[in-house]
Amino acid sequence: MNNTKVMFLSPWQVETVEEKFSPQIGDQEVLVKKLYTLISPGTELAMLSGNEAWFPMPGTPGYAAVSKIVEVGGGVTEFNTGDIVFHYGNHTKYEVVSIRGTFLKVPENLDLKWVPFTRMATVATTAIRVSNIEFGDYVSVTGLGLIGNMAAQLAHLQGATVIGIDLSGERLRIAEQCGVIHVLSGGKDSVKEQIAEITHGKGVSTHIEATGVPQVAVQSLEWIAKLGEIIFLGSPRGEYNTDVTEILNYCHLYGRGCITFKGAHEWRYPTEPNEFVKHSLVRNSNIVFELMKQKRLQVEPLISHVLKPEEAKKTYEGLRLNKDQYSGVLFDWSET
Repeated sequence: MNNTKVMFLSPWQVETVEEKFSPQIGDQEVLVKKLYTLISPGTELAMLSGNEAWFPMPGTPGYAAVSKIVEVGGGVTEFNTGDIVFHYGNHTKYEVVSIRGTFLKVPENLDLKWVPFTRMATVATTAIRVSNIEFGDYVSVTGLGLIGNMAAQLAHLQGATVIGIDLSGERLRIAEQCGVIHVLSGGKDSVKEQIAEITHGKGVSTHIEATGVPQVAVQSLEWIAKLGEIIFLGSPRGEYNTDVTEILNYCHLYGRGCITFKGAHEWRYPTEPNEFVKHSLVRNSNIVFELMKQKRLQVEPLISHVLKPEEAKKTYEGLRLNKDQYSGVLFDWSET
């Protein structure tokens, strides 16, 4: 069997390669053929930079996939050949995947191009789960890429009035299209004043930081209301030198807000449901399926490109150098 895969060979070097593939399918595993895989721009560009020690090069990146089962392992009873499934998968045509963890049948009548975005939505869901957002609150989100946009949409579904902030006019336009009520350009000095006007001088009770840029997180502290919270959804990256005492006083001093700092990393919740924990990645994924089916979570405006794997090199260049136009990028494996 021949397999096609996207490879990161070295920093900023991307190739699409063909290789012989002899799958060894374990008892609780299945062989799948990809239909669509979704690129996670932030995570995968960090991997491609060579700065992520956990990702060795050369290696095959990947984040989320919708696939068709080709063959099942001997102990698999819940799935059958031909089933369409959502899972966390690499940018390869074929892959052997465990059925344990986030591996779910796709509901009927759900656009298959939307399905890989489920992972983006469940990452964003973590910010909502750890927050104190209630009906009627004001919530701001910095960074309206795929995950920030979905966090904004989910906060809106929670009953909040959401303020989306980004440097990109295109991302602001897409956020409006997805139902974000207030959008502000982060490149202007008046963001704090505009938020004060929207919130009647009180500031936001919850701020979701989705850029991963430490300086943006620090700047946002000044528009969070007293006893509010900042939620770190984007993984902080890069070096930032500042006076940490100033930051800590936003958390400690009542006069500075007594702001609560919270982490919202995807893996803080278990993958599969258990009787001791209400939330899990599997439960969140099933909820996202329903929101997509009901058209309450908008996905279509987030899709910027559907490209062939052979275009991988151009794709990652676009994601790195032309962020306004390349955002929600799917690889289409259906005809490979």
